[in-house]
Amino acid sequence: MADWKSGIRRVLYPAYERRMLRRMPTENLPKHIGVMLDGNRRWAKAVGADTAHGHRAGAANIEPLLGWCEEVGIEHVTLWLLSTDNLNRPAAELTPLLGIIEEAVASLADEQRWRLHPVGALDLLPQATAEKLKAAAEATRDVDGILVNIAVGYGGRREIADAVRSLLQEQASKGMTLEELAEVIDVEHIADHLYTRGQPDPDLVIRTSGEQRLGGFLLWQSTHSEFYFCEAYWPDFRRVDFLRAIRAYAQRERRFGS
Repeated sequence: MADWKSGIRRVLYPAYERRMLRRMPTENLPKHIGVMLDGNRRWAKAVGADTAHGHRAGAANIEPLLGWCEEVGIEHVTLWLLSTDNLNRPAAELTPLLGIIEEAVASLADEQRWRLHPVGALDLLPQATAEKLKAAAEATRDVDGILVNIAVGYGGRREIADAVRSLLQEQASKGMTLEELAEVIDVEHIADHLYTRGQPDPDLVIRTSGEQRLGGFLLWQSTHSEFYFCEAYWPDFRRVDFLRAIRAYAQRERRFGS
C-alpha cells in the first residue's frame, strides 16, 4: 500500500507543482527568505537511522531548495544550519555535524551558482570550520546569483550583542564618548553592525518540523517578517512544500505593524 501511494505521488506531484508555478502571482513574492532547517534528528529516529544520517539527509536538501528559490526569483536566502545552543551538544554528535556542514558549504561553493556569506559567531567555531566557511565566501564573492547567508554558530541574541559591541568599538576609535553615543544612537546604528548589514530584512521565514517558534533566528531582522510553519521534517521538505509557503506568503496582506 505504501509503495502504491508513493508511486501515485511521484506521478501527481510534478503536475501539481507545475500548475502551482503557472498560477503563482508574479507580484508580491518574497525577495529574502529565512529557513530554519529543523528536524534532522527526529527524521533520523523516525527512519531508524543514526543522527549523522539525518544531518546528511538534511544537507542534501539544501541545493534543491536554492534551485527552487531561483525559480521564483528570490534574491537572498538565510539558512540556519547551526545555532550557538547547538555548540553545546556532545562532541560525538557535534564533530560529525560540523564536518557535514563543511562538506555541504564546500559543495555549494563548487557549484558557483550562489554567493555565500557566513553569518554567526565564527570565533565560537573550531578554527578549521571557520576557515572553510570563509574560504567558501571568498570562492563565491564574484558570483552573480542568490546571496546565501550561511548561519553557523548563529544566535539572535549573540548577533545583537556583537552588533552593539562593534558599534561601541567603532565609535570609541573615533574618539566618541559613551555619553555622546547615547545621545545619538538609534536603530539604524545597530542595524549597520548586524551580520546581515546592507541586506533587506527577510520577507518570509520558514520553519520545518512542526515547531512554531523562532528560537532566536533573525530576532532583529524578522520584526515585520511573515512566518510559515511546515509539519515536514527538513529532509522531507519538498518542492511542493516550498511552493505552498511562497503561495501562502503571496496571498497575505502585509501590514508592517500598521
